[in-house]
Amino acid sequence: MIRNWTRNFRSGHLRDHLARVRVVFEADRRAERPGVSLPFALRRKYPHAAESWGWQYVFPARAFCRDIYSGEMARHHLHPQRLQRAVKEAVRAAGVAKPASCHTFRHCFATHLLEDGYDIRTVQELLGHSDVKTTMIYTHVLNRVGRGVKSPLDRS
Repeated sequence: MIRNWTRNFRSGHLRDHLARVRVVFEADRRAERPGVSLPFALRRKYPHAAESWGWQYVFPARAFCRDIYSGEMARHHLHPQRLQRAVKEAVRAAGVAKPASCHTFRHCFATHLLEDGYDIRTVQELLGHSDVKTTMIYTHVLNRVGRGVKSPLDRS
């Protein structure tokens, strides 16, 4: 399932989505609507970040809500439950018999990084695990008979 998702990503689905989000972002800027919610320290350090494209959410909410930091109206990210429901519906629509969720993507991401030879500590950091033992769980699915160690001479 994740392999198909990465194929779709390469074919431009995410780029298309971001182009649609950019249209909303630019309409918000033209209408002088508020930007995204940022904590006080970030807002102070980067005063215009809330209104710049690089700080926008990939999956923004459709409506504005009250910013918990400033009390002003701001655009927040899509509620996690909406994304979880969309993934569940996509899995059902695709006819996938096995259970899958957003967390499945996290597991697939970690597993593919390890299969591609990324260092366990790098994967640990990307996943936000405080203990490498938690990240080591992903190594049990690797099928590396005879390939676990590469000689420096094998590098290309």
